[in-house]
Order: sequence, then C-alpha cells, then structure tokens
Amino acid sequence: MELLTLLQILDSTVRLATPLLLACLAGLYSERAGIFDIGLEGKMLAAAFLSGAVAYTSGSAWIGLFAGLGASLVLSTVHGVASITYRGNQLISGVAINFLAAGLTVVVAQSWFGQGGRTPQLVGDARFEPITLPFAEALREVPVIGPIYYELVSGHTSLVYIALLLVPLTWMLLYRTRFGLRLRAVGENPASVDTAGISVIGLRYISVIICGLLCGLAGVYLATALQAGFVKDMSAGRGFIALAALIFAKWRPWHALYACLLFGFLQAMALRPDVLESSLGFKVNGQLLDALPYILTVVILAGFVGKAIPPRAGGEPYVKER
Repeated sequence: MELLTLLQILDSTVRLATPLLLACLAGLYSERAGIFDIGLEGKMLAAAFLSGAVAYTSGSAWIGLFAGLGASLVLSTVHGVASITYRGNQLISGVAINFLAAGLTVVVAQSWFGQGGRTPQLVGDARFEPITLPFAEALREVPVIGPIYYELVSGHTSLVYIALLLVPLTWMLLYRTRFGLRLRAVGENPASVDTAGISVIGLRYISVIICGLLCGLAGVYLATALQAGFVKDMSAGRGFIALAALIFAKWRPWHALYACLLFGFLQAMALRPDVLESSLGFKVNGQLLDALPYILTVVILAGFVGKAIPPRAGGEPYVKER
C-alpha cells in the first residue's frame, strides 16, 4: 500500500471517528457519575438537525453550533430530570429520547423546508471548513514528514481538533482534579460522597450537562462539517457504536480514543474496498465491510471482548438516607 493511499485512509479514519469520540466522551462523563445514557443517539440527531437548520437560515456555522448545543442540552435536561430528580428508569428515559428525536427531527424538517425530512445543502460560511495548519504547504514536498503533516495532521475542521484535545483534558479533569475524584466517586459510592457533604444530585446534573454539550458537538459535526446539512437518521447508529466503544475502553479516556479510531478505521475501509482487495488479493463483499462496525458493536456489547465492569452505582437512582 502506497504511503499516500494509507494517509488518505487514516485521514478518513480521523474524520469518521470524531463524532464517535465526542459521543463516547459524553457517555463517559455521564456513566462515571452513575447515569447510564443510551440516548446519545437521539441527542446527536437533534443537535444535527437544529444546527443544520439554523446554520442554513443564518448562514453561520457558529450560530448553528450554539443551536445544536441547545437542542442536545434540552434533551439532556429531560433525561436528568427523569432519572435524577424523579428517579425514573434511566434506560427507558434514554430510549424515549431516541424515539422522540428520530421522529421529531424528520417531521419538523419537512414542515420547515419541505424537502423530505432534510435541510437544504449548506454552503460557504454555513459549514465548518478545513483548516490548513502553519507550514503545511511549505512542508508538503518533504519526504515522509511532509505528506504526513499535510494529509493527516492538517486539513481538518476545528471540531476535529477540539475533539482530540478533549481526550487529554478529560483525563486530566477526571484523574488530576478534585472535581474528577468526586465525579468518579459518585458513580461508585454516592452515599460516601453525600456523607462528605457533597451534593450527589448536583454532580450528577453537571455530568449530564457535560454529556449534553459533547453530544451536541457530535451532532453539529455531522451536519455542518462531515456532511453539508441534515438528512433523516444521519447519526446512523453512531450513538450505540459510541456506547460499545465506551465499554470496550472500560470507561477510560485514552482507551476511548483508541476504540473510536478502530471503529473509524473500519468505516474508512468500507469506503475504500479497492485498497483492501488489492492488499488481500481477492474481492471483498462491500456490504460486509459496511456492516463490520455494527458487527463489532454487537460483539462488544455481548461481552465477547473481555469483561468490562461499569461503575458500581451506575443506573441506580440515589435516595438520600435520613
């Protein structure tokens, strides 16, 4: 395989892994605090729709970004109220959010734009454009280093770099700050946190809000960076793949990055079956390649890739002892 071809595949891997990584980190914050959230898919979808609709109407991708974040935060707040305040079933709340977003986005999109449940195509400032990093053009012809820097490192949108930066920031926040210690403790033993005079409900709401922001970024990226507008069900199961990546990573930030890159690589290879066929020497079924990320999701969720132990208090509403 030629270096340029390999770099193009890796470049696609990073692009396709970005929404998975953002959703995976969203789930990490939520589940570390003991709130299981399978509504990642719905929040991504809602953010994708509203960001695409507002970006088209306003002509600004940044205004669309804030709209998408707002949509995701509203659904996260609903999930928080249902599962934290009213101590409802967290799984049912997440499923309800997924159904609500899947139906409502299409109905509203059809009502607003009349294009079969999609938004008009985004152009110009309504999309996040790739950023050329310093010296990328100058180093382009330098052997090995130049193509790697120009093709792989440079040329991504700002949301890709934000997603990658969030990995070390999440690690530092969770493992090197008092807030991170308390957040992890809430997911393991909320009673001890409450005994120390720290609000369990407050910390869980903060984690749900962070989850909403990151899911919102994932949805915004789908509609205004990876693609040029919203289409029906454009999240395409990425929320569930992100959950599988989170379990595969055992709720750790750096491992979440590696897991999402693995899923992104499988999706990138599905877009370039010719490369895989030339490397293997025989024809590969394209539908099988498309299905590989979802097959791996089922394998991970079924527990065939090692045992993953979630936070001990995960999924359990906290009732303050009197």
